[in-house]
Amino acid sequence: MSWSKLRWLEIVCGLLSLVCLAGTVVAALQLNQGTVGQRLCVAVCLTLVAVLGGALLRREGVSLGQILVMLLPLTGAMLLRCLLLDYESGDYQMFLEPWYETIRAGGGFAAISQPVGNYNVPYLYFIAFISYLDVPNLYLYKLFSIFLDVILAWGGLRLVRVLTGEKRESVLPLVAFGVLLFLPTVVLNGSYWAQCDAIYGALVVHAVACVLEGKNKWSLVWLALAFSFKLQTVFIMPLWGVMWLGGRVKFRELFVFPGVYALTAVPALLLGKPLVDILSVYLGQMGENDRLTLNAPSVYQLLPSNAVYDPELLAQVGIGAAGLLAFAMLFVGAWKVKHLDNQLAMAVAMVLVVGIPFLLPHMHERYFYLADVLAVCWAAANLRRVPVAVLVCASSLASYAVYLRLKYNQITYISGGYLVMFWETAAMAAAFVLCVIHLVGLCRRKGETA
Repeated sequence: MSWSKLRWLEIVCGLLSLVCLAGTVVAALQLNQGTVGQRLCVAVCLTLVAVLGGALLRREGVSLGQILVMLLPLTGAMLLRCLLLDYESGDYQMFLEPWYETIRAGGGFAAISQPVGNYNVPYLYFIAFISYLDVPNLYLYKLFSIFLDVILAWGGLRLVRVLTGEKRESVLPLVAFGVLLFLPTVVLNGSYWAQCDAIYGALVVHAVACVLEGKNKWSLVWLALAFSFKLQTVFIMPLWGVMWLGGRVKFRELFVFPGVYALTAVPALLLGKPLVDILSVYLGQMGENDRLTLNAPSVYQLLPSNAVYDPELLAQVGIGAAGLLAFAMLFVGAWKVKHLDNQLAMAVAMVLVVGIPFLLPHMHERYFYLADVLAVCWAAANLRRVPVAVLVCASSLASYAVYLRLKYNQITYISGGYLVMFWETAAMAAAFVLCVIHLVGLCRRKGETA
């Protein structure tokens, strides 16, 4: 493309970005909650998040012309999210709003010592902070996730760049950046559903990018922060064991993880929260539901409605299978100690984030969030992986629809019984198989070149 055409593209994208920003302001002023001033504050926050995205691109060495082009998806993403802010999900009404009201009534940070909610303390710090702000809490919850959406896209850019080894002028990292901003599950999770999976998702993507770059200590800082927010970080954590066995992470560096995680609990301890309450949060989460699957496209969706089985036994089998999968990946690290490059490490990561939640019991539909975002990065780095990304993201989105619509997409009848999420599960199973096939192929090729 000639310079003049590129210049026109930059100008057009810049002008359309201004239109999107104006649309965001108008949409914010039409929100249902709060005063005009509070709604205008929402518009300002969304604008600042878009500006932050541009600043992060500049930090990564993206040219000013490319940034001007990328401002269009950034501002378009903010407009789209603004249009979703008024929706109140059942999770918000039953959990997030009562937690906010309890903490606000308890004096903000002073209420941290109380038994509020079932999330770990870093998220309680956030709720305590927003309890002092004069903006409807529904918007504040969502604005935090929207901010992390941009941090996630930045992490995707970094990850694709290290996977491809491309120079800063490459367009592939920018493709990942833009796609992640508009990935349906990312958009719906935060700005519509008011969930916070973007927090640990963004932190994990940066952690993976850092460990592949050789910035091991920083990767463990990101990983520990992710784990402090969400237990689901455990799906990817075996990757660091693989990297250690493969000689790319030193054992002493692994101690960064518990150190940073312990630091996240210090403010809560100083505020009077009992240590046992902090340490037992994740244990409580693991035992709060006995259903084998909660709308997740996991292997348990393949059990016909008329089947007779022992749910406790099946849960134990699933946990054992997920554990075996993790150990198998550790074996890959030990076996390919001299050949564990970034491509092999990323393949291991994909097998983990797709396979472990597919095998584990008690999974929610949102627990494939890491699979969604890492699959997009994997596909952006190598277009041959696009089928995996399509299968994972389509399955995950269809599973979201089951919860958000409170209706199954399609019920499949077989032999007198029925399956409520067969096609969603079949798509995720196919993605898992493709990830394993790719990993095995890489291991064989590296064995042949040894």
